[in-house]
Amino acid sequence: MINKNLFNSKIWIPPVAAFFLGVVSVSGQNSKPKKDTLKEKEIDEVVVVAYGKAKRNSYTGSVATISSDKINNRPVTNVTKALEGMVPGVQVTGASGQPGATSAIRIRGIGSVSASSDPLYVVDGIPFDGNLNAISPNDIESISVLKDATASALYGSRGANGIIIVTTKSGKKGEARVNLNISQGFSGRAVKDYEQVNTDQYFQLYWEAMRNGYQSGSISAQQAAQMATDNIISNLGINPYGGNYPKPIGTDGKLLPGARALWNDDWRDVLQRVASRNQVDLDISGGSEKSNYFFSLGYLDDKGMAIESGFKRYNTRLKINSEVKSWLNVGANLSYTNSIQQAPSSSDSKASNIIQAARAIPSFYPYYERNPDGSYVLDAEGNRVYDFGKYRPTAALQNQNQAASLPLDKNENKIDNFSGKGFMELTFLPELKFRSSFSLDLVSYNEHYYTNPLLGQSKETGGSVSKANNRTLSYTTSNILTYDKRFGRHHINVLGGHEFYKYDYQTISGSRQGFSLPNYYEPDAASLLVDFTGNSDKLSLLSFLGKVEYDFDNKYFLSASGRADSSSRFLKENRWGRFWSVGGSWKLSNEEFIKNLNFFNQLTLRASYGGQGNDKLLKPNGQPLYYAYPELYKDFSLAGEPGKTLEKVGTPNLKWETNLNLNIGLEFAILNNRIKGNVEYFERKSKDLLFNVPVAPSLGISDYPANIGTIKNTGFEFSLFTTPVKTSDFQWNVDVNLSTLNNKITKLPGGPFAIGSTKQLNVGGSVYDFYIQEWVGVDPSNGKPLWKTITKDANGNNVEGTTSEYAKANKILQGSALPKLTGGISTSITYKNFDFSGLVTFKIGGKILDTDYTSILHSGNSGGRAWSTEMLNRWTPENPYTDVPALSTKTNNWNSISTRFLYSGTYARIKNVSLGYTLPSDYFEALGLKKFRIYIQGENLLTFYKHKGMDPEQAIDGTTYYRYPAMRTITFGLQATF
Repeated sequence: MINKNLFNSKIWIPPVAAFFLGVVSVSGQNSKPKKDTLKEKEIDEVVVVAYGKAKRNSYTGSVATISSDKINNRPVTNVTKALEGMVPGVQVTGASGQPGATSAIRIRGIGSVSASSDPLYVVDGIPFDGNLNAISPNDIESISVLKDATASALYGSRGANGIIIVTTKSGKKGEARVNLNISQGFSGRAVKDYEQVNTDQYFQLYWEAMRNGYQSGSISAQQAAQMATDNIISNLGINPYGGNYPKPIGTDGKLLPGARALWNDDWRDVLQRVASRNQVDLDISGGSEKSNYFFSLGYLDDKGMAIESGFKRYNTRLKINSEVKSWLNVGANLSYTNSIQQAPSSSDSKASNIIQAARAIPSFYPYYERNPDGSYVLDAEGNRVYDFGKYRPTAALQNQNQAASLPLDKNENKIDNFSGKGFMELTFLPELKFRSSFSLDLVSYNEHYYTNPLLGQSKETGGSVSKANNRTLSYTTSNILTYDKRFGRHHINVLGGHEFYKYDYQTISGSRQGFSLPNYYEPDAASLLVDFTGNSDKLSLLSFLGKVEYDFDNKYFLSASGRADSSSRFLKENRWGRFWSVGGSWKLSNEEFIKNLNFFNQLTLRASYGGQGNDKLLKPNGQPLYYAYPELYKDFSLAGEPGKTLEKVGTPNLKWETNLNLNIGLEFAILNNRIKGNVEYFERKSKDLLFNVPVAPSLGISDYPANIGTIKNTGFEFSLFTTPVKTSDFQWNVDVNLSTLNNKITKLPGGPFAIGSTKQLNVGGSVYDFYIQEWVGVDPSNGKPLWKTITKDANGNNVEGTTSEYAKANKILQGSALPKLTGGISTSITYKNFDFSGLVTFKIGGKILDTDYTSILHSGNSGGRAWSTEMLNRWTPENPYTDVPALSTKTNNWNSISTRFLYSGTYARIKNVSLGYTLPSDYFEALGLKKFRIYIQGENLLTFYKHKGMDPEQAIDGTTYYRYPAMRTITFGLQATF
């Protein structure tokens, strides 16, 4: 089935790549596997779940765990990027390759429209509000993903979109251990950019566009050809062929014999680079009978492939647990991270976007000023002079040269992240314990953007500077009482508790312009105040929770949980939400009729159902709305007088969005645990959706929040873990996981609703259905673009037609951005002291609207803008059957949004390959070394995708937006344990 799906996806995947397609990479840290490792204890491993731990094969909920050896050695800056393809039912999309950028994660589909669909992150048992970049992958012991109601209902509203539990490392009993990991590598684009025409091709194409644009009833083809020959240099503003060829293109549209471009300056060569990546991690850990400790230090310097971009991180963590008395355990977990992200504009449509700038300027516009003979213009000191292209057309980013200006600018984000956790656990009786914990997250986020007054677009205004500080302080207190008792073949576990969460957000920002001197970056050095603003928000959540678990004879397991949350987002009457779950599992492998089969080592059937809530309403711009129910106003100034205007109408009846989750699963192990697997079906229904209903602009507002509509996500998840070969010296593992997803809007009063300019919500469709014009092709008789029209005849029936006027084309539903199948296969091999692992992720189905590509597919109306090589196949009388219209300097809108630029989202990517060698320990015994491993790793090595030039790993909504591409990283490193 796997190969069939891959074949139908219309991408070619080499046999070797298909073999390595996968998700769970086994790093092979141990140089020699033990003879008996596939025991029942592996099947019945302990996993971290909500407010505690559980044995996997008896747990009634759906949980997946990723161990440290699959995370620590990945060359990733942010831990979210290490999760892609690791767990079925979890969609991870790294839309930006900017170092320090996070990935968007969705667990079992999209559960909301206008509320957040982000999962809850829990670090060491307590919800985490810090920046995810603050967590070094080297500090992580394991990650658990809780997917169903039983697994996440105890977190109530905070777990409506699933939960990712991060458990950091702790010290272990025994001699102190020192671990050192040093790696160094380099990075570049994971996918090559779109191919562009060369200088000769460009001039001949543009001549053709000019000739076609000039030609009319009063201007003959011969006259138009002469006009194009005469004016092409003045239109483009430059002659790269030199003074000997003042009119390099003849009236036949061909380059004159002997004409040769005197330079070829690919802007991608100066705005992009092969970047370095350096990382050092050190940790010291140990413990005794009654206490343990873990201390770590980390440093990361990850340069970006775009100049002046990168990410630096300095992190430290101290974790201590101690049994002070036989009845009292205490612990503390303190971490601090300082990070600095250099982030020039790379995720918008601004002219300053460095990714777009590298693509938009053709190579005949030089980065250094040139003389007519092609030599460089030199200043008085003999230095080359940067060319800012005042002569360039606007489409070629006139007056810009980021190779010159960016090193003088500042695009800096500094983050200080402190996280402190502490707990106290009292044991009243062996079966009765009370745990009180406190967690605090303090994040200070400072933005500093400066454009210099010497060079670039800000030269005319004397430079500009803006600074902002965003400070968030949140804390969570919880008090949990647990009772765990076994009575013969009966076992019961009861948990009850209370939790309180407080969130405080403050921001202040300002900007000025007009610097009298260069190289002064602070606002005090600028003369003119442009803007100043600031605000603060608060949020509180009060919760009560409880859970009961019962099992009989280690065969039959039942669980029930409940939680009540009171959110300050809603009016007092609607503030409380009540959430619950029930679940059960049957360990069939402990039944005699299964044992007698002598086939299954493990067989467990489980099911659960429950409801959770979501209060995380977002504004249309994606920012949180902390005050969902009251009427809100915003201030403005009119002729210097203060005033107020309505920003949001009051919605006192607004209440919780509810998620109802069904999960049915079967877990098995056969052949002495050589093959283990899990199959699950889920159904996730979201009702009373928090939705920003659009209204007429004449009302003075753009929308209002309401509870309307229902969404259902359904799918199957499949995991398979196998060990085909295992001897004393050799072990080979192959792991597979697959997940399907069907996202459907089942109820939408008052719809359909337009979402942005390219999406529409309809009953029966998904939350990310494209609603755009349908491309028909090119009229072979005249080369004009054609789009579909739908009109009504006299009887009210739809009549399809075509039009060459874009404004007359109808928008039509064109399918969803969400993939139908995600997952993969991984493999790992250990042979004596060698270890090898391979990981490839893939997605099948879904669509991507490539609006980046359209910027280099103009018909000639954007003179000076780079052109894709696809334009070489444009319509001509000799080439009438093509998908590229005739060239013309007159606008024909052919590169406007339509299905012409809607591509399949199917792709496969070799995500990680690792090869290591652990030197025999007896070589280093005299030095006190316990282990010494050297390795080489590759991340994002190869991408198999049909539409060349675009990185297929785009935003979840399926629309490109000039984003920073994914990075291919090669690292070399060593690991040493003392």
